[in-house]
Amino acid sequence: MCKKLIISKKNLKGEDGYKTFSVRIKQQTVDEIDRLSEKTCRSRNELINILLDYAVKNCEVT
Repeated sequence: MCKKLIISKKNLKGEDGYKTFSVRIKQQTVDEIDRLSEKTCRSRNELINILLDYAVKNCEVT
């Protein structure tokens, strides 16, 4: 009797709770994030997520 090869479906992008997209930001901002990255030993991506989470939670719309 032959055993079946079972192949599970691959998770689609975004199913890990993250969404990938591009943004345009000033070179000065990139430089500042890179400096923070070096100081904190965190990736640019990780820092951007931290900064955006903080901004979203602490903004006020008037």
